[in-house]
Amino acid sequence: MKDPLPLAITMGEPAGVGPELVVRLWKDRKALALPAFAFIGCKSALLAYDAELPVTEIDDPAEATAVFAKAIPVLKAGPALKQVTPGVIGPASAPTVIAAIDAAVELASQGKVAGIVTCPIQKSALYAAGFTAPGHTEYLAERLGLPASDAVMMLATEGLRVIPVTIHMALKDVPAKLTSAAIVHAGLTAAHDLKVRFGIEAPRIAIAALNPHAGEGGALGIEEGTHIQPAIWALEDAGIAVTGPHAADTMFHADARAGYDAALCMYHDQALVPLKTLDFYGGVNITLGLPIIRTSPDHGTALSLAGTGKARTDSMLAAIREAAAMATREAANG
Repeated sequence: MKDPLPLAITMGEPAGVGPELVVRLWKDRKALALPAFAFIGCKSALLAYDAELPVTEIDDPAEATAVFAKAIPVLKAGPALKQVTPGVIGPASAPTVIAAIDAAVELASQGKVAGIVTCPIQKSALYAAGFTAPGHTEYLAERLGLPASDAVMMLATEGLRVIPVTIHMALKDVPAKLTSAAIVHAGLTAAHDLKVRFGIEAPRIAIAALNPHAGEGGALGIEEGTHIQPAIWALEDAGIAVTGPHAADTMFHADARAGYDAALCMYHDQALVPLKTLDFYGGVNITLGLPIIRTSPDHGTALSLAGTGKARTDSMLAAIREAAAMATREAANG
């Protein structure tokens, strides 16, 4: 029986906590039963956190599993970084950060890795190198030749999955940007991926209202009637098990969560506040709607913590485990 394909972990911002967390998790790989991965980028990003760390440069991800037991397999992408200082962004690192993402996407598209786990990036440091996407998720869609809107962000932890329909925008702009089409797309994408990559045969999706008390019959807002309810009808017509629109303040207690597999929320904080309240350290960012598997820890580069050993590994560990589990389920579902 063949060994499972390794995961690809992209370098992300080398001065951030991403590479450090990879190093710490690899050192505890046996106790954690960590799935094999190849680190995509530059070995300097790892050695900055432990100069004695065993690393082995490889030419093909197929070599990663055999190497993983004794060293971190590194698949070089982009220009080599001469020096990485934890917490200090190097002006020359951006091309390597971008090249690592590009290489991982290509490997996943070719079926050479099971999926990708992306270490956090510092977008402000990448713009001068030609990075124009609003974030990782949109860039991945672009590299795969898809509209950015095809990619759907889901945040997950034990007992809760949330999907914000609108993401990084001012709250005042949400009503104008919220459309029935966007809600339907998020619902269809979630239902498909929950079935194929999460093994849920008949996914149940709860759809949040936008306004307090679900608009209270129009007294507190009309979007429930004009945008959300038509989307629910369309999803029902497509055979999706959906309920709503639910008042968001009654959706996230334990009994309510037991009634659905994912919550479709109308804006960023409506989704992320309950998830981060439930599990601040262990949430995972999962991109739905792509032909490849992609997860990421639900935190940023945390430059102030890099190199201190104080950053928690929970979310990175969960992202690695979730990517491996998704790949296994997808393979089982054909």
